[in-house]
Amino acid sequence: MQQFSFMRFRWLYFALSAVVIIPGLICLALFGLQLSIDFTGGSLLELRYQQNEPAVTVGRQQLQHLAGDTVNLTSLQASGTNQAIIRMSQISNEDKEGLIKKLAPHFKVVEELRFESVGPTLGRELFQKTLVAVLIVSIGIILYVGRQFHSVKYGICAILAMFHDSVVLVGMFAVFGKFFGAEVDVLFMTALLTTLSFSVHDTIVVFDRIRENTRKHPSADFQTVLDASVLETLGRSVNNSMTIIIMLLVLVLLGGDSIRWFGVALLVGAVTGTFSSTFTAAPLLLVWDDVARLLKARK
Repeated sequence: MQQFSFMRFRWLYFALSAVVIIPGLICLALFGLQLSIDFTGGSLLELRYQQNEPAVTVGRQQLQHLAGDTVNLTSLQASGTNQAIIRMSQISNEDKEGLIKKLAPHFKVVEELRFESVGPTLGRELFQKTLVAVLIVSIGIILYVGRQFHSVKYGICAILAMFHDSVVLVGMFAVFGKFFGAEVDVLFMTALLTTLSFSVHDTIVVFDRIRENTRKHPSADFQTVLDASVLETLGRSVNNSMTIIIMLLVLVLLGGDSIRWFGVALLVGAVTGTFSSTFTAAPLLLVWDDVARLLKARK
C-alpha cells in the first residue's frame, strides 16, 4: 500500500471548496440568478446597429419612449461591438417589426440578429420540470451507487459531492450574472445535468478502486486504503479531464456568443467535478467513518 497520505489534508480540501462556494452563495443570496426568458417568459431581441454611441448609453427609458406603449422593456445590455440585447414583455412578430422600424432612424442601421419569445406559463413549467429532473437524478444515483457498493454511505457521499458541484456551478453563475451579464437558460440546465453525470462517473471510478483495495487488504486501515486508491486513480482522472477541459477552453474562446456561457458552464463543471470526485467524495467517506466510530464509542 502507498504511504503518501492524501486524506491527512482533507480539511484543506474542504476549505478550498468553501473559498469558492461561499462567495457564490453570498452573491446568489444578494442578487440571485439572471434568468433568461426561457424561465421568466417574455421576448428577447438582439440587434446590430451603426452609430457613434453604443445603444446601451441611450438608456432603457429613452428606448422605452422610442418604442411606445405597445412594448414594455425590462432590460438592455450590450452583447458585443455595436450589438445590444433588449428584453421586454412578450410581443408578437408584428410588434417586433414595428419596434425595429421605430429604432432604425435613431441608430442609422438596425439589423435583427435574434428574436425569441416564450410565454410565462411555459417558462414556469420548464423551470419546474428542470427541478424535478435534478431531484430524480439525485434519488436514482443514491439508490444505484448504494446498491452497487452495498453501503448507503457510498451513495450519500456521491450525492454530497454532486451537490458540491451543483452549488459551485450555480454560485459561479450568480457571480457571472452580476458582473458579466451571464444568463441561466435551458443550455445552462443542460450543462448542470451534464456536470452531475460527469461528477458521479468520476466518483464511481474512485469508489470502485476503494472497494478493490479494501478486498485486497482487509486488515489495512481505511485511511490507508483511501490514500492508495486516490493515488492510483488520480493520474487517470486528471488526464481524462484535461482532454475535456482543453476542448471546452477552445469552445469558450472561439465559440460564438450564443454558446459561450454554455461552454463556460461545462468548463466549470468539468473542473469542479474532477476535484470533487477525488478531494470531496473520498474524504467524505473517511469523515463518515470517523463520525460513525465516534457515535459508537459514545454508546
